[in-house]
Amino acid sequence: MAPSPASLPASTASASDTASPIPPSFTPPVRRRTEPTRAASPAARSTASHADRFPTGSSPISRGTSVQTAKPTAPSVPPASDRVANQNPNGAAAPMSFAPSSSRSARTSRGTNGTSPRVSRPAAQPAPYRGSTRPQSASPMPPSRPNGPASAAMPRRRRGPKRIITLAVLVLLGALALAVFGGWNWVNGRLNKENDWLTSKSNGPATSWLILGSDERDGTVGGTADDTPGFRTDTILVLTKPKSGPSSLISIPRDSLVQVNGQYMKINAAAELGSNKSLVESVESITGQKINHIAKIKFGGLQSVVNAIGGVNLCYDQTVSDPYSGLDWQAGCHTVDGGTALAFSRMRYADANGDFGRAQRQRQVIGAIMSKAMSKETLSSPAKVMKAADAALAAITVDNKTSPLTLAQMAFAFKAATGDDGISGSVYWTDPGYMVDGIGSSVLLDDTRNTDLFSQLAAGTHAAGKVGTLAEG
Repeated sequence: MAPSPASLPASTASASDTASPIPPSFTPPVRRRTEPTRAASPAARSTASHADRFPTGSSPISRGTSVQTAKPTAPSVPPASDRVANQNPNGAAAPMSFAPSSSRSARTSRGTNGTSPRVSRPAAQPAPYRGSTRPQSASPMPPSRPNGPASAAMPRRRRGPKRIITLAVLVLLGALALAVFGGWNWVNGRLNKENDWLTSKSNGPATSWLILGSDERDGTVGGTADDTPGFRTDTILVLTKPKSGPSSLISIPRDSLVQVNGQYMKINAAAELGSNKSLVESVESITGQKINHIAKIKFGGLQSVVNAIGGVNLCYDQTVSDPYSGLDWQAGCHTVDGGTALAFSRMRYADANGDFGRAQRQRQVIGAIMSKAMSKETLSSPAKVMKAADAALAAITVDNKTSPLTLAQMAFAFKAATGDDGISGSVYWTDPGYMVDGIGSSVLLDDTRNTDLFSQLAAGTHAAGKVGTLAEG
């Protein structure tokens, strides 16, 4: 029967402008179990040398006196008694004139009467040299060692503390560079990369990662029991890190109704029935933003990572005994191992919110892992870091443009988004139980609100806190 356009909701999601109309909803012929939902004087100046300022035959003057030029006379050598008198600081006669030496300068000081400066010379100094030839240097040579050159008496230079510190820093930086280089190669050599994930959509103002939790048939507890090939993406998270502002981690329900190649289906089947790019295109249609990288995580690998870091702390306010996931839980907060954390992230049938509640617990598990892995307790133990890194790299598959740097950026963005200053929640929807023939109960998303939400998240203008329909309830 052809669908009536009037019966379609105005907010129907569409992957393209030419998409076919949303298939009509209908009332199931038999009573079906529906999952409950929730809405969510200037300073003294030193005087110049008397010998330098006044040549032989002149007399120094003090400020405020007139300058008188003395006639040059031949120098005469006074008797020794006169020389002693002239050197007496308390004598009334002016100091004798003498030829200045190039290597020695006499210090002058003003007299107490302010008229004439006098020369101060240490008592132990010899009389000025008056020979016809001036010595080349008045300062004495340092004593030399016996039978050795004069330079051998010079003390050996010691390395100062600044030089020692500089050398130590250079050594540490070199060691760090080698460690970073070695770590880079180690991580890059263990990355499992896949092609054909990313689309040609133009980059946006933020960096976004698509995080996929796969229920590949790996034999872990709570996994799918049948032998259906391929995988279904039970966990779909969009991690966004803007250039400035809070990071965000938003869940997309796995039953969200999307259109792939003109055919309606739930988004968790888009990769299996379409292609890897089909799934990414569907997410980009919902968010309106470019997906820069993808990371697909196996549930079995999640268990190994939690065990490698020594367990994580999780909280849930309900007591649960769920045979499908294998979760036995007492209401409250507990530090759990990898097996319990895996069941905690898979359980949905015993949750009053069903798949929506499971998405909340999955975000909690990922946030707890990132917080514990980047804690001081873990990072201070190289052995634990290596073990956790090895387990994580074995459990994750990334796109071919992912590098160790982008992987580290993703980890920091995860920690920021799940912290107190981050943004977390789910997308907005208009009908969580929209029935489609051949598909069953699906989630009809609110395209307008979701596009506006991710536009703000990419720009970094959205306030920190919880978002989505469940947060409103």
